[in-house]
Amino acid sequence: MRLMLSLAFVLCLAVPSLPAQDLSSPATLESPQPTSPDTQQSAPEGQLEAPSLRNNAAQSVSSSPAQNRVQPSPSLQQNPPLPGQRPKRILGLVTNSRTVSAGSTPPPAAAKENLIVATKDSFDYSAFVFVGITSLLAEATDTHPQLGKGVGGFGRYYWRGFLDRTDGNYWTIFLLPSIFHQDERYYILGQGGVRKRLTYSATRIFITPSYHGHSSFNASEILGRGISQAISLTYYPSQTRTAGAIAQKYAYAIGRDALTNVFREFWPEIATHIFHRRP
Repeated sequence: MRLMLSLAFVLCLAVPSLPAQDLSSPATLESPQPTSPDTQQSAPEGQLEAPSLRNNAAQSVSSSPAQNRVQPSPSLQQNPPLPGQRPKRILGLVTNSRTVSAGSTPPPAAAKENLIVATKDSFDYSAFVFVGITSLLAEATDTHPQLGKGVGGFGRYYWRGFLDRTDGNYWTIFLLPSIFHQDERYYILGQGGVRKRLTYSATRIFITPSYHGHSSFNASEILGRGISQAISLTYYPSQTRTAGAIAQKYAYAIGRDALTNVFREFWPEIATHIFHRRP
């Protein structure tokens, strides 16, 4: 009996305590868990890490347009031509392979290089155009009446003019320069007054550098044009083989070369200031 009463008393004490434990359990579940010092230190670092990532992303986005912007290459920049620069052609037509830019000191031209340059000058398309113009002028002025007029006369002037030019080129550019060791290329002065540059360019038919870089008498030009004119006596009409006619043709050939040197010297300025175009 005592045992029954004791058990009943214990049950009465235990039953009221069960709700108290149930109510206290959520509080224990929601109560903050103690954190270690390492955890407390890692949390601020994680919070600081997110802004730093955002800053890096913003910097990469802001710098990407500058990095992706295409910079123009030097070859596309429109720089004004310098007086001493060598254009490839004069008037956009005449080949300019025998010209050296101001300040350049290329090695002496070998015989093979002279042969190539003489061939290019003789058979470039501009040579055919130039001979056609001079042949028209000669036919129109009836320079050699024996050659006739019209299309037939133009043809007879043309092949003789082309032979004059080609023969002279090989003598003055290839054969004699290789024998005398002279450099027949034109070196642009590119500085100084107009008179100084004009005198320099026009007198290069008489003065030219040697293979050693010393100025020398331009025997290749003077003798080469003379030999070419002497050869032309064999295919021009006999009525024009007078001393005066030969001297006139010789002076024309020398003067043409001098005028060509003047154009080589001043063509960058002429193209820029007169024709308003790049040389």
